[in-house]
Amino acid sequence: MALPHPDKMSFLEHLEELRIRLVRMALALCVGFGACWGFRERIFHFMTEPLREAGLKADLIYTGPADALLLYMKMAFFVGIFIAAPYVLWEVWGFVSPGLYKNEKMYVVPFILFGTLFFVGGALFGHYFLFPRTFSFLGTFGGKDMVFMPKIDEYWSFYSWFLLGLGLVFQIPVVIFVLSRIGIVTPGFLLRGWKMAVVASFVVSAFITPSPDMVNQTMLALPMIGLYALGVGVAFLFGRPRKDVEETALSAESRNPD
Repeated sequence: MALPHPDKMSFLEHLEELRIRLVRMALALCVGFGACWGFRERIFHFMTEPLREAGLKADLIYTGPADALLLYMKMAFFVGIFIAAPYVLWEVWGFVSPGLYKNEKMYVVPFILFGTLFFVGGALFGHYFLFPRTFSFLGTFGGKDMVFMPKIDEYWSFYSWFLLGLGLVFQIPVVIFVLSRIGIVTPGFLLRGWKMAVVASFVVSAFITPSPDMVNQTMLALPMIGLYALGVGVAFLFGRPRKDVEETALSAESRNPD
């Protein structure tokens, strides 16, 4: 379905565009799910690695006849999110790019490339580093009188939200890069807001971290603060004042009015 030019679209037409893009993203996620379904058992073994790394038994139990099937479906869909991430980011960029100048639209490549890499990198950081340490810490409270026998659905909820949240959190430098290049944020603005960034890191980590203890929340908040600091460095290296961005855009449009 062809859409009108963004400059000539009404509010309802923008909503229709959003609906179409959401449908495309949903279809991409379905394709990712289908691609991962054949590897469901390998995905299961991979996603239970943090338990073994923590020295705990990876024998998950379930109480409902369909629980194992539902788990495989959820895991295939979850990995499909990461496979479809480049296309999803492409659709997100396609929706917001009409509000940018022509010369700003070229940032689509670094946005999709680094957005995907940081999204996957955040999940891998949680899987290989943060998640095993979380289980190791929590497992010390069981003692000899209690046996850890995790249920499938509880472990999955614990795991999936944790990694998905980390993948989104790791988008901070990418978002700052784009915003600094188009002149919306500056290094000075980011430095002045570092206290709020620290507070926000701990607040977000409190929502994402599966356990309520401060140790694991701090383990998540510190990388977030580090990502914010990385974003400040990115803004210093690549940021441009909004005035310069507008002057460059107007100059380019005057040379190429079409």
